[in-house]
Amino acid sequence: MPTPTVPLTPAAAVSLSGFHHEWQTWNNCGPATLAMGLSYFGFQGTQVDVAAVLKPDPEDKNVGPEELAAYARSQGFEAVVRVNGDLGRLKQLLSNGLPVIVEMWHTPRPNDGMGHYRLLIGYDDDAGHFIAHDSLNGPNVQVPYGPFDADWRVFNRTYVVIYIPDQAEVVAAIVGADMDDRAMYERALEVARAEAIMSPEDAFAWFNAGSSLTALGRHAEATEAFDRARTLGLPWRMLWYQFGPFEAYYAAGRFDEVLALAEANLRTAGNLEESHYYRGLALEALGQAEAARRAYQMALKYNPDFTPAAEALASVNSP
Repeated sequence: MPTPTVPLTPAAAVSLSGFHHEWQTWNNCGPATLAMGLSYFGFQGTQVDVAAVLKPDPEDKNVGPEELAAYARSQGFEAVVRVNGDLGRLKQLLSNGLPVIVEMWHTPRPNDGMGHYRLLIGYDDDAGHFIAHDSLNGPNVQVPYGPFDADWRVFNRTYVVIYIPDQAEVVAAIVGADMDDRAMYERALEVARAEAIMSPEDAFAWFNAGSSLTALGRHAEATEAFDRARTLGLPWRMLWYQFGPFEAYYAAGRFDEVLALAEANLRTAGNLEESHYYRGLALEALGQAEAARRAYQMALKYNPDFTPAAEALASVNSP
C-alpha cells in the first residue's frame, strides 16, 4: 500500500478495512488481536499460529505487548510499543492508515476485571467513539472516548503500532519525541503525576507514576508510588500483566515484598511464568538458591522461551 502523508489534523472520521476478524479462543486475546492486525497487511496466519509461538501453555494468562511486537517483526513487519498515548495520536495514526493495538482493562462483572487487547480500526468524532475489532465482543465495536480512556489508562495508555518499512517515517513523525524511551517515560510521569494531583485517591495514576519511574531507573520513588497505589487498592489481577512493582521493590532491596507479591499472584493462577521468575529472584536474593532454582524451572515449564528465567537459571547453576 502507498505510504500516506501525515495530515496535521486527523480526519473527522476514519474506518479502515481489509481485516479478518477472529473470535478468540480461551485466554487468547493477544494472539487473536495480533492476527487481526497483521491480516490488514496480508498475513495469512491465525491466532493458532501466533499462539503456538507466544504462549506454548494454552492456559497462559498474559502475552505482553513487547511479545506481540516481536512476533510481528519475526514475520517481516516493523512494530513499536509505546506508553502514554493519547486520543489525538491514535486518531492521527488511524488517519494515516495505521491500525493500533491497545492494551486495556476489561470488566465483564464486578471485581472480575482483566487485561484485554483491542484492535482500533477507526473512529468518529461526531459520534465520539473509536471503532474496534474485539476478539471477545465482535467486529466494528463502538467504544466511546471517555470509557475507552478510563480503561486504557490502567495500562499507562500502552499501544502497539505495526507497519511496513515504507511507513517508518510516518510512524516516527506521529509518535514524535516519544520514539525516545526516556522522553516518553518522562512525559508519562508528568501525566500520571498531574492525574494524581487532580485525584489523590486515583490508584491507577499512582501505579502509572510508579511504572514510569521504574522505567527511568528511579526505583526509590517508584516504590513510594506503588505503595500508595496498593494502599488505595488495585484490581486483584493487576500484577498478572504489569511487573513494575516487582522490578522496583527488587531494585530497592525489598525482597520479602517481591516474594509476597509473587506468591499472592501464584495463589490466583499457578502458571504465571513471570511470577515464578520474580519469586526466584527474591528467593535467590534471600539466600535460598535451591528454592530459586526450582522457581526458575517452574517459569520455564510454563514458557520454555522465557529468556529472563533461562538466564537466571543458568546463573544460579553456575559455580
